[in-house]
Amino acid sequence: MALSKEHELHQRRKGRNIGVGLLLVGFIVLVFSLTFVKVTRGDFELPKAEQEVSQ
Repeated sequence: MALSKEHELHQRRKGRNIGVGLLLVGFIVLVFSLTFVKVTRGDFELPKAEQEVSQ
C-alpha cells in the first residue's frame, strides 16, 4: 500500500504548528529566565505570614 502525497493544506498547518510551538517554547524560556534572575538577585522574599509559620 503506497503512501499518498501530503495535501497542501496539511503542509501549511504543519508549518503553522511549528511556528506556534517555537513561540510557546520561547515564551516558556522567557518566563523561566525572568523567574531565575529574580530569585537569584535576592529580590524574592516570602510574605510575612509564611516567614512566621516557617520559623
